[in-house]
Amino acid sequence: MKVSLIISTYNRPEALKLCLDSVLMQKQMPCEVIVGDDGSEEDTRLLVEEFAGRSPVPVKHIWHPDEGFRLAAIRNKSVAAAVGDYIVQIDGDIVMHPEFIADHMSVARRGFYAKGSRVRLTPEYTEEACHSGHFDVPCVFSRGIMKDREKAIRLPVAGKWLSHHYKIDSTSGIGCNMAFWRDDFLAVNGYDEYFEGWGAEDIDLCSRLSHSGLHNFKLFRIGLCYHLWHRESTNPLLARSLGRIRENEAQNKTWCDNGVSKYLDNDVNKDNDGRTN
Repeated sequence: MKVSLIISTYNRPEALKLCLDSVLMQKQMPCEVIVGDDGSEEDTRLLVEEFAGRSPVPVKHIWHPDEGFRLAAIRNKSVAAAVGDYIVQIDGDIVMHPEFIADHMSVARRGFYAKGSRVRLTPEYTEEACHSGHFDVPCVFSRGIMKDREKAIRLPVAGKWLSHHYKIDSTSGIGCNMAFWRDDFLAVNGYDEYFEGWGAEDIDLCSRLSHSGLHNFKLFRIGLCYHLWHRESTNPLLARSLGRIRENEAQNKTWCDNGVSKYLDNDVNKDNDGRTN
């Protein structure tokens, strides 16, 4: 099994640096790292180039112009460019535990997609880490943990067994820590680019994956990651997006018209280590 790690980002290079540094700490490396960039400025490009020079695996920087919050589109473009048969997807403000990729690989199962969780960090801990450029994995008793403290406890043996029995077929979406088979993603045409602005695109994807016949499970005390603090985003289109999800649910939809398929025959799908616009 080849794993492509997809990291989405937008104009937060201090957080992205910590995220990329945690890639290099992985006990099991992915076959490639894809940074899906929703229109960041030059400092992010330079950071990714510097990281590519240190990375033992290929690095792709998939970028498109900043035309608003288009996370669904940049994730579609990133999956289209992926060569792995299994996709692990996180956000650029996520710092991974060293066993993160290995944990995801250990529970990957055909017919399922996986949802993880996150340990949320305080503003103070986040600011210090971003300012210093150094991240120490917090223990369960750390003052740096804002909430979800119990999620900082890793149980590798129990977690690998219990994950397949934990919160089976939940309806939630968590785009900052999830994994799926690439061909399953393509079968529902990926993310629906109707969704713009924060929220809802991951809920819709999970709904259509489930309606396509897949099941899901949630990782139990494995696949740990740490979410750097940021202000909560607002989205004036959220009510419209949630209405679209309700319509799709009522119709048991699996396919979206405005999805990943339009990128599959383009240059973005070629195997290269460079920046693709």
